[in-house]
Amino acid sequence: MLDNISVLTIAPVFNVQLLLDGLFIGAIFALAAYGLALVWGVMNVKNLAQGDFVIMGGYLALELGRFGIHPIGALPIVAVVMFGFGWLVYILVIRRVIDRDLFTSLLATFGIALVIQQALNLAYGPEVRVAESGFDTRYILDGQVTVAEIKLISFLLAALLAAAIVVFMKRSRIGQAIRATAQDPRAAKIMGIDTDRVYAFTFSLNSAICGAAGVLIAMIWVIQPFYGITHSVRSFVIVTAAGFGNLPGVITAGLGLGVAEQYSGFVLGAEFQQATVVGLLVAVLVWRQLQQSRVRQVVQ
Repeated sequence: MLDNISVLTIAPVFNVQLLLDGLFIGAIFALAAYGLALVWGVMNVKNLAQGDFVIMGGYLALELGRFGIHPIGALPIVAVVMFGFGWLVYILVIRRVIDRDLFTSLLATFGIALVIQQALNLAYGPEVRVAESGFDTRYILDGQVTVAEIKLISFLLAALLAAAIVVFMKRSRIGQAIRATAQDPRAAKIMGIDTDRVYAFTFSLNSAICGAAGVLIAMIWVIQPFYGITHSVRSFVIVTAAGFGNLPGVITAGLGLGVAEQYSGFVLGAEFQQATVVGLLVAVLVWRQLQQSRVRQVVQ
């Protein structure tokens, strides 16, 4: 570990490489986390299958690749398919647990995650896969830093999708209905808003966002049927740190988590990269609890 730290000190250019890689992957983490923030904030459902929706989107891109469709071209198709899948899951499962206690919704979404994992494992096997994009790798700083073109393109696509979602939420009628329902479901229902339809659309929109994020992940990283849990934990870390409805916070936390993972993987070793995510989740939860305790003390 000390040797790796000394490398970062002696050769600062490695910091540039880690920073760029962290920002590229962190943007996609932020995109998936924003979908979780929608479901959590509007429906009060903690979706433990969030990461599995992401992985499912990646495998759909691989499947479309068999028909000669480039992963970038597959992205809108995957988003539409995942939207329909999300609506189906809502009708069959989620609408039955919205009004139940937290433990029931956690069990339901955990069951969905297990079903998706096993279905993908049976269909594609446990091997690690990647969606070939065919783009080149560029070298900067006298060839000491590599920048894969697909990573830059994925970063821009993630930013474009995030911007489109924000505009949609602010300008469209269904977006305004979602925001109203998130603030006060009873008042929204009294004002004539079909909250059940809003919940279905919100969950389906989250599923579509995850599908798009999965396509980007499959192009710049790797996917595997049982990698969903790690993406779920990442989303929970980001949303817990940023809070609901705080898109700048989600973006900042997502980018920060991506950079933290890259540094921990370099300094501690790849085997500790996922442990860093879990450790950050615990740290964020402890920090939130301390904040709440201080607020209670001030109020009292």
